[in-house]
Amino acid sequence: MEDAKLLEGRAFKFGDNITTDYIIPGRYAHLRSNLPELAKHLMEDIDSTFIVRVHEGDFIVAGKNFGLGSSREHAPLVIKMAGVSAIIAKSVARIFFRNAINLGLPVLLCDTDGIGDGDKLEVDLKAGTINNLTAGSQLTFSPLPDVMLAILEEGGLLPYIKKYSDFVLPTGRKP
Repeated sequence: MEDAKLLEGRAFKFGDNITTDYIIPGRYAHLRSNLPELAKHLMEDIDSTFIVRVHEGDFIVAGKNFGLGSSREHAPLVIKMAGVSAIIAKSVARIFFRNAINLGLPVLLCDTDGIGDGDKLEVDLKAGTINNLTAGSQLTFSPLPDVMLAILEEGGLLPYIKKYSDFVLPTGRKP
């Protein structure tokens, strides 16, 4: 993610308490070694058409407690594989948040009541703003710390460590 890069896409709105079982149903656990096949079942118990309607750059927007339940690293991974550029929610489970950042998927926390299903959004990760182009409004979120932005810029924690051979922020950035 370059400094000036904005994320743009449509909002797919979900409610509160979206568990990792809703994100990737447990009955497909046998597909964990076949992630492209597992990704075909993303959110299917909530919206069976989601996977065919979501496009590169779109957003999952949710209420409170997104990603609760068992710690399935596959949940944020298949969300990212489906092309979702960020999760925007009122709150998320801590382990889901860390898994998502480590995999290069931004998680943004703000009041999502002003975002409707299908709204076109523009997100500036550095500025901490979400422009709702459909509603003509702007939301703010706490900007992500520089360390998280650095991880996201490289596509996740593993690519970051491979590039820098350590966990040291690039010159000029504070942890």
